[in-house]
Amino acid sequence: MASVSEDAGRGPVLVLLHGGGPGVDAASNWATVRSRLSSGFRCLAPDLLGFGTQIAGGEAGVGGLRGPAAWARARARQVVRLLDDHGLRRVHLVGNSAAGGAAALALMAAAPGRVERAVLMGGAGTGPLPGTVPFYDEPTRESMRAALARLVADERAHGELLDDLAARRLEQALRPGAEAAFRSMFDDVADAPRVDPATVRTPVLALHGERDQVSPVDVSRRLVDALPCGRLEVVAGAGHWIHVDRPDEFCTLVGEFLSA
Repeated sequence: MASVSEDAGRGPVLVLLHGGGPGVDAASNWATVRSRLSSGFRCLAPDLLGFGTQIAGGEAGVGGLRGPAAWARARARQVVRLLDDHGLRRVHLVGNSAAGGAAALALMAAAPGRVERAVLMGGAGTGPLPGTVPFYDEPTRESMRAALARLVADERAHGELLDDLAARRLEQALRPGAEAAFRSMFDDVADAPRVDPATVRTPVLALHGERDQVSPVDVSRRLVDALPCGRLEVVAGAGHWIHVDRPDEFCTLVGEFLSA
């Protein structure tokens, strides 16, 4: 399985950074919107460190990475290497939630010249850490399915999709090294400050689902208030997975903002 999937589009380059749930990978995260986004952009979608094809070895090992800030910085470096490998000077980003969104913020803070515009989803990991590590205390298909159900506004509207994803993500979440890497992402390391949004001057659109059960809308409101060039769109009727609950509206908002 390739660590990065690429679409042969002719438009501006758009790097899609997936979310951070157990067992996630880029292909499954973006499946509901990938073809439509590819009609206007040349899309690159990497598996981020600690997930999918990037679970074991190198920086993705748990030896040197503890806590959300360290993982975000490591993923930002991963994306810079991806851009360099593809000969890309400047791109757009879409960052989903506490993995992709936090990596996007870290990248914009460390290498602002590499990002033209960015869309951040679900608060981009700027809210508090969860009280418990999701899924791994009860690693079953049922608990995976329940965890995925919290990501949409109404699980009854996505039953078949959630069933399929639960099977796929359970298999990946139980691969050797996956649990240790995932748990290390939630270590609360006091001496590793997160990115200060006030230092990020890239134009940012923050998208947040009105019915998000994972992160309240106020998390994105605080993020946008701190960003020098940020604005917020609350998507009515959507949960944490805006791109699943409202794929057409999601693609329209992303396309209009990145093409402005």
